[in-house]
Amino acid sequence: MFDFRLTGERIQDNRFDVVIIGGGPAGLSAAIYAGRARLKTLLLEKTATGGQITLTEYIENYPGFEEPILGTTLAEKMEKQAQRFGAKIHYAEVTSVKLKDDEKKIYISDENDNPITSRAVILAMGASPRKLRVSGEEEFTGKGVSYCGPCDAPLFKDKYVIVVGGGDTAIEESLFLTKFARRVSVVHRRNKLRATAILQERAMANPKIDFIFNSVVREIKGDAKVESVIIENLKEGKGKEVKCDGIFIFVGLEPETGLIKNEVECNDNGFVLTNEDMETNVKGVYAVGDIRAKSLRQVVTAVSDGAIAAMSAYKYITSNSPR
Repeated sequence: MFDFRLTGERIQDNRFDVVIIGGGPAGLSAAIYAGRARLKTLLLEKTATGGQITLTEYIENYPGFEEPILGTTLAEKMEKQAQRFGAKIHYAEVTSVKLKDDEKKIYISDENDNPITSRAVILAMGASPRKLRVSGEEEFTGKGVSYCGPCDAPLFKDKYVIVVGGGDTAIEESLFLTKFARRVSVVHRRNKLRATAILQERAMANPKIDFIFNSVVREIKGDAKVESVIIENLKEGKGKEVKCDGIFIFVGLEPETGLIKNEVECNDNGFVLTNEDMETNVKGVYAVGDIRAKSLRQVVTAVSDGAIAAMSAYKYITSNSPR
């Protein structure tokens, strides 16, 4: 018997039409569409719904919102919409899965001896920030090393911080950090940014932001907290120590595929391979959002993935139902 703590509802069995693992935008979108299709739907999330968007202060490029919307607010709206269409949301960590048989089995942390079964599974576990893997990074995580601007920016009021990265996330976070820090230096390994033009324009015009191009961070130093970083200029091959109060790292994402790497096919970087219908190489198993091999990872593409996967699952289930 599973206790759906979000709804206060209890059900008597553990059999579902579709189980969605992960409650980010892709997973929530899948839950909305699966619920609307009247599939018996369960979404499993180990922490809190929303995924990466809850780490973003404002989202301004999601269609339908003329003014920027808080990431947490958008996540809350998606969650309530999924529940309105009948999807059940349960907070538990998935410990293992068996996906290759027609009846899929999902084992969770609070019901290890009693697997959840489903006819289809949608993988939406998302991704986590990629690490630099340099000396001092692990040691000073939470002590000046951060991967989330909205989470930690207030700790650096009137201080000097380094941001590593040149994509949309790095520049968005740099702009956010200027609300607190007195100065932000963006370190990027190339000679120009990869962020969209409008973000570049805003960053270049911000007097608190400067740029260190053709460079990488080689070491993070300090005593009880971050005090400096070693930055190497790739053209000159020379490193220099730069005093700072903190470092924010935004160099991409690593997919959370440890759970299913032996169940479905992934590429060399660990992202799940799918076709345009979100189908993996295993029948009845779909992958959506940041976990999937794709060229653009945005909220709008994540929710699109989720909708497509839910409809693909619906077609799979109905076409394989007894007549």
